[in-house]
Amino acid sequence: MDNSWATFGRDLHLDLTGAGGPRAALMRALRDAVRTGRLAPGTRLPSSRSLAADLGIARNTVADAYAELAAEGWLSARQGSGTRVAERTVSRSAPPARRPAPGPDRRPGRPRCDLTAGTPDVSSFPRTAWLGAARRALTAAPNEAFGYGSGPGRPELRTVLADYLARARGVRADPDRIVICAGFMQGLGLIGRVLRAETGSGHGPARRTGTGRRGAARHPGTAGEGWRPGDGQLAVESYGLHLHRDVITRAGLRTVPLPMDEQGARTGELVALDDVRAALLTPAHQFPTGVSLHPDRRAAAVNWARATGGLILEDDYDGEFRYDRQPVGALQGLDPDHVVYLGTASKSLSPALRLSWMVLPDRLVDPVLALKDSGEWPVGWLDQLTLAEFLSSGAYDRHLRGMRLRYRRRRDQLVAALAEHAPHIGVTGIAAGLHVVLRLPPGTERDILRAAEREGLGLEGLSQFRYAEAAQQAPELDGLIVAYGRPPDHAFTGALEALLRVLS
Repeated sequence: MDNSWATFGRDLHLDLTGAGGPRAALMRALRDAVRTGRLAPGTRLPSSRSLAADLGIARNTVADAYAELAAEGWLSARQGSGTRVAERTVSRSAPPARRPAPGPDRRPGRPRCDLTAGTPDVSSFPRTAWLGAARRALTAAPNEAFGYGSGPGRPELRTVLADYLARARGVRADPDRIVICAGFMQGLGLIGRVLRAETGSGHGPARRTGTGRRGAARHPGTAGEGWRPGDGQLAVESYGLHLHRDVITRAGLRTVPLPMDEQGARTGELVALDDVRAALLTPAHQFPTGVSLHPDRRAAAVNWARATGGLILEDDYDGEFRYDRQPVGALQGLDPDHVVYLGTASKSLSPALRLSWMVLPDRLVDPVLALKDSGEWPVGWLDQLTLAEFLSSGAYDRHLRGMRLRYRRRRDQLVAALAEHAPHIGVTGIAAGLHVVLRLPPGTERDILRAAEREGLGLEGLSQFRYAEAAQQAPELDGLIVAYGRPPDHAFTGALEALLRVLS
């Protein structure tokens, strides 16, 4: 049986056209590929045998072409290292050779010290433990796990997540109500689009009767009752991520700011918002203010949802990181039929995993899955299997405990340094999460941010996260968000010193 091009090593695309026979055409194609930068210096070429089979020409033809190009200085050949593109001095008239795209650490204008929010200490990702979990998961994976992923996600991950969320976050769920997503914003977008479809169709949940997804009988007052056609508004906290509001807007819903104070969102005011039937809240640790939703306001939110048939979207992005007492339980545990729980691995492990999960009221499972399976970006099943093994083996709990200690030490170091060197600065939001808020004298936020930029320190102000329409609700607060969880250990002390120089 003749060897096929597919049986050999490296692939190399060359167009052998023009006069002069195969040898001349091959030399011309290789020169052009090197000259234009398509083959960068140091690139290893296929063996003469492999390339001859790929191109359908004699092996001696390729060997002769390689030898002559090496003599001309285009290629280099060394015993044991094969044939490579030679290092060449590029003439001024020649196009520059291809260079790797700059990585994130080489972006122009990147601060020397970064205390901006949104990312944990990615250098602390548990590589060894994750690799071990991946090996075990791949060994045990069924063959069908290597096919196309779809639907709610791998049953192995949904089963272990249901147990973990119940144990660690007080979430009431079973695997059938968990949907795995490619990040928090995909989940938020899916929920927003489902709600918009219901409000715009005139066939919302208030008109549904019969049985649910698993045959549970519907009774008055269950999730969705009271949702009226045309109610395309969703309440959001007056401070928060603009990206989240943009996702909601793209889903076709209008956002309405909900006032906030030192006890969190003023959820009692939801009853006055006649056209709002859903609210996005961060009860455990609000971003960016750092406050936890007061128990009375948690109860008010749930009571509002029950009375109106509304829905609460609970963002629990860093609920595991609480330092001074037990973590605040998930709001979803108070009423699973009126709360959508949204969690993510982006803060506990890494945003690079693109793994998040939703725990849905039963009535929303089928609509969300129908939309998710209509072309949404899927989550890799192998990563899901690895996370399932990581959770079930106890490695996730061990990692979280270790990171809590590490982040708490940084927080304590930050608070102590501020008390000594900047006692006039108030510090809030220290009980949980990966950042604190520094309360500044009125009118000073912009000046300090400019000073931070001159110092090469990445910082963000509270005003950057304020909802524009909330200006009429309360006076704007001046403050800094200091994400002590972001720098690696070796860079934290330098970042803290830069912060103190800016504040002084």
